[in-house]
Amino acid sequence: MDMIVCGLFRVLRAKVFPLHQARYFHSETRLLASDKSLLVKLRRQTGYSFVKCKQALDKFNNDLKQAEAWLHDEAQKQGWSKASKLKGRKTAEGLIGLLQEGNCAVMVEVNCETDFVARNANFQQLVQQVALGTMMHYQGKQETLSTYIKSFLGADELAQLKTSSDGTSLSDQVALTIGKLGENMTLRRAAWVAVPPNFFIGSYVHGATPSNLPSSSTVVFGRYGALVICQTSEESSRSSILELGRRLGQHVVGMSPLSVGSLQDEPGGDTETKMLAQPFLLDPNISMGEYLYPRGVAVLDFLRFECGEELEMANAEPARHSAEN
Repeated sequence: MDMIVCGLFRVLRAKVFPLHQARYFHSETRLLASDKSLLVKLRRQTGYSFVKCKQALDKFNNDLKQAEAWLHDEAQKQGWSKASKLKGRKTAEGLIGLLQEGNCAVMVEVNCETDFVARNANFQQLVQQVALGTMMHYQGKQETLSTYIKSFLGADELAQLKTSSDGTSLSDQVALTIGKLGENMTLRRAAWVAVPPNFFIGSYVHGATPSNLPSSSTVVFGRYGALVICQTSEESSRSSILELGRRLGQHVVGMSPLSVGSLQDEPGGDTETKMLAQPFLLDPNISMGEYLYPRGVAVLDFLRFECGEELEMANAEPARHSAEN
């Protein structure tokens, strides 16, 4: 009886699930595994959702390159659409980004709606692209300098700059980031400074936001930033210059001077806003001028950015310092 049942089962199995269908099933399984591998790879390369990546692969018959290009195009369209809808919403948060390369430095401000988004890696990447794009825009303009130079860019000028990675405009990158994060974002301003060899640029960022970008990122982020342009009459080690520049930047951020002033300024009265007459932030028993004089350093100019501040005061030109040390 058992042998008859087994025989009937083999016959039924052959009719219900023939050999060629079994082969088709196995090949389809391999195809599904291949599709999943492509899906994972596209997801890793682009950062878009699995649903979007699958839609792209289906649309282009698993052509990875075409699927990736389509995803970027769609994200750009959606980003511009969202940017249009969100335009006008207040962007009081954001980040200052500071980038220093040799004798040049860049400081930028990019705004968003919430502090939560300011800590997001996609937003930080946007700030980094703005800083790198600004630095690239001024590339080569610091050659054969006899004194320092500085330049400012407003929102409209920044929007036209190209990214250093793929040459797309910064305005497109803003739209793309808006599409990803769903908040309004604005490019606000940028400053670029370059100095000749006997000068140095002190820099400091306060309220630093932990970077969620790869460790290779050279841009630092925070709520406040300062660049201090100095001239030195003595040969100093790089480490000591970096530390001195950091202290000067800390003072500018913390004391908010409006001009450099001179070594002859006495404390008190209207000199309270002059940097050299102010009590040194890290040692209030002496003035900034008294701190600098024995070190053979002259502060010539400075820039201070505070995220969300009124730009009328922020764009005021600091007075030059011409007093001898």
